[in-house]
Amino acid sequence: MIDSYLRPAKIDHALAALADRRRVIVAGGTDFYPQRVGKPLTGAVLDITALQELKGICEDRDVYRIGALTTWTDVIHAPLPAWFDGLKLAGREVGGVQVQNAGTVGGNICNASPAADGTPNLLALDAVVELRSARHTRTLPLAEFVTGNRRTNRKPDELVTAILVPKPPDRACSTFLKLGPRKYLVISIVMVAAVLATSDDGSVTHARFAVGACSAVAQRLPALESELLGRQAGPALAALVEARHLSPLSPIDDIRATARYRHDAALILVRRAVGTLSRHA
Repeated sequence: MIDSYLRPAKIDHALAALADRRRVIVAGGTDFYPQRVGKPLTGAVLDITALQELKGICEDRDVYRIGALTTWTDVIHAPLPAWFDGLKLAGREVGGVQVQNAGTVGGNICNASPAADGTPNLLALDAVVELRSARHTRTLPLAEFVTGNRRTNRKPDELVTAILVPKPPDRACSTFLKLGPRKYLVISIVMVAAVLATSDDGSVTHARFAVGACSAVAQRLPALESELLGRQAGPALAALVEARHLSPLSPIDDIRATARYRHDAALILVRRAVGTLSRHA
């Protein structure tokens, strides 16, 4: 049985509780409870849902700060610039509306599922994770924070407090594409997030691509990003995407798809993402 349950209203109290002993942190609870169906709840739980200072999105000079307890519904309805369109599209794919109302951006990345819908978009946005403990505050690029399937670089006494998104060029736009065995309420077979920006003459000045559900951790495609820089945006841009650009991926065979299918589908979705953003650039 659970031997300790805390729901502090102040972050200092939450950090003190984490410093005292190892605890399971519950944010939205949309993964915590399904993982324990039919099993007794054990250990110590820190429920952080009352920490109001970890909720909401604000704009600073160079970054957007997404509080760790910001829900997917908050993201979907927030008045954000076009480079967040991909994250909003992903938010609409996170379960049903009830899950979107409770599930949090911070919980999505801390859960560290290879099929987490938010991670590829935040990777493509060069997001940084802010972590606090009773001793210090530190930041890590998201690519260094998520280290594997259900594994992160969060220390037991640390709490993820925010996700920091640096502002890309003003002309940046983004998208998100997801493939599953059905349209709604589905775990991804492949998903692609992309951010693209162009200059006044239509040449690509900024390109970021990330693929999820094709590796233990969502992966950026640096060779493709370099390939597109300086190219003219337009219908021909998608044709530049080749299989070699997907070399960071390591898809597996599982109940949802074969590795080969995932690789081929990822190639198609990346091309579609390039084509979509080329038309809007």
